[in-house]
Amino acid sequence: MKKLLYLFLLSAGMMMCFAGCRKFSDSINRNPNLPDTFSNPKLLTYAIQKLDMGLANPYGLLYTQLLSEKVYTDASRYINISFDFADYYAVLMNLNLIINTRYFNTDEGAAANQQAVARILRAYYFWFITDRWGDVPYKEALQGKAKIDPAYDKQKDIYTDLFKELKEAAAQLKDDSDSAAAGDMLYYGDVKKWKRFAGTLHALMALRLSKADAAWGQREFNAAIGIGIFSSNDDNVIFQHKSETAYENYWYYVYTVQGRRWYCVSEPLVKFMKPLADPRLKIYAAKTSGGDYVGMPYGLVGNEAQNIPAGNVSFQGTEIRKRDATSYIVTYAQALLAKAEAEKLGWLPGGDGTAAADYNKAIEASIQQWTGSNTGAAAYIAQPEVAYNPAKALRQIGYQRWVHLYMNGYESWAEWRRTGFPELTPAPNNGNVPIPRRQGYPLSEHNINTRNVDAAVSAQPSFNGKDDLTGRVWWDVK
Repeated sequence: MKKLLYLFLLSAGMMMCFAGCRKFSDSINRNPNLPDTFSNPKLLTYAIQKLDMGLANPYGLLYTQLLSEKVYTDASRYINISFDFADYYAVLMNLNLIINTRYFNTDEGAAANQQAVARILRAYYFWFITDRWGDVPYKEALQGKAKIDPAYDKQKDIYTDLFKELKEAAAQLKDDSDSAAAGDMLYYGDVKKWKRFAGTLHALMALRLSKADAAWGQREFNAAIGIGIFSSNDDNVIFQHKSETAYENYWYYVYTVQGRRWYCVSEPLVKFMKPLADPRLKIYAAKTSGGDYVGMPYGLVGNEAQNIPAGNVSFQGTEIRKRDATSYIVTYAQALLAKAEAEKLGWLPGGDGTAAADYNKAIEASIQQWTGSNTGAAAYIAQPEVAYNPAKALRQIGYQRWVHLYMNGYESWAEWRRTGFPELTPAPNNGNVPIPRRQGYPLSEHNINTRNVDAAVSAQPSFNGKDDLTGRVWWDVK
């Protein structure tokens, strides 16, 4: 009897073990570092965390001479041609997963809001990409291994679809505190701010068409106003860095972690700001050893730049280089300057009177954003060189936009290409190489997607068959 009981218990134990082992072996074969499911909140958070990617980069700042190089000057002498966009497409693929989700977990927010915020962010990233490179993969993109050689879409067609996406996403947003998209570390569920973000992006994109197709630009700008644009600095799209390595400011990493004092405030910027006693200069620049603000000459040959004593020129300000500094991605002041320009162009009613009011509010908002107060704003605006002048309003708006977009180099560069303001001189003694109008496609595209990238280069007339820095994107009309 004891023997039978022993055999029964042993058999039962073995059955339990086998059942447990079968269950265990199923899960052990899953790679925890390569999940086969995804979380919409985590994908959304990741996409928002990557908004700072374009700002953590010196090239746009150097092209528009907001900064000058102190040590190695290749970037400001336009030596580098090809630039990679893989990281941006990786973010876009994540956003596409949210947009194309089949069964939404409504505990993570209303399906409409999860999709809408992802569509707005996707529009922002595609806008950023196409304005840097020109025609890029769009309709056939974001398929991963299923399509490693996507065709390139014309920038005009991309703009057309992005306008549609922003309109639809703004209309799709559901204003309900219980339906906010989880993982929203940008606006923390404030649907009204997301809608204004969509409207502001729409307006800025519409203004890009001021020379390429003014009538279309005017229609889209008015559509953006109908959606609603930013109404205060509280609406700003920012990335707040933290005192943790994973979230620290790029410029802190460059200056403090790497110890590379490579970048100074440019001579053109200081020469514009200093005579006007601009309140923002104390934030933008550090004083020299002599207690003054002195810009670094732009685009010098390496040895010439290195021979200038470090104490004689102004590096970026300490606020700009803080580990937990704030990065400004899309702002209220930008929206106001865009509105002022649209009013001056006649796209919106009000003429110079309304344009002047929005221009003044833009400067006030910029000073408030950068310094934390409006101190000095009224006196600054009252100066003859700054006060709105109908005869040179577009130039004034262009220069104020340039000053405001400090540290947002690629947006500053796009606006310089569109407007011609500020008036810049290319790097000296560099063989008459002009300031770049675009960036070259990634070398990986030439190696993997050769047929399509070659077709894209050939299809853009201003490229003259060359994938370099001199071709003009579609809206960059001479």
